[in-house]
Amino acid sequence: MPAAADKTTRTPPSKTASAKKGGGKLPLILGLVALVAIAGVAGTWYRASHRAAEAEAAVAQAAKSKLPAQAQYLALEPPFVVNLNGGLDGPQYLQVEIQLMTRDAAALANLQRHSPAIRARLLMLLAQQTPEGIADRAGKEKLQTQALAEVQKLMRTETGSAGAEALLFTSFVTQ
Repeated sequence: MPAAADKTTRTPPSKTASAKKGGGKLPLILGLVALVAIAGVAGTWYRASHRAAEAEAAVAQAAKSKLPAQAQYLALEPPFVVNLNGGLDGPQYLQVEIQLMTRDAAALANLQRHSPAIRARLLMLLAQQTPEGIADRAGKEKLQTQALAEVQKLMRTETGSAGAEALLFTSFVTQ
């Protein structure tokens, strides 16, 4: 009978002990899965925000490239004063203040360097004008176009580039 007693004293392996062993792995596995999922979400968020920042930078760069460079002006001082050609009522005068516009600092320096030659050419052009030729807006705009062409022609000869982008009359008085 001792064998029967052994049967009763031996207990089969408990299900609670095996549950504890298997149960200990399950939270670890679930924790690792959650950690991988969180890392994936964080990585996706980082890449998306990084791409968004790159896209914003690209848009800003494109906007910058669409804007022209800042305009720079050179005032040709003192004002030009010339006798107008062909006045029937006696001598008539033109006084005009001129500024040259460029977007290039090197061109501005070249315009300053050659300003005496520019003034000489513009004086000759202005002295050829008649009071009737510059009486209306169309005549003034035509003179402005001719004056810019004279400046650009001189600058191409001297420097190889047009130099001035625009010529502006900032004061225009006939008498």
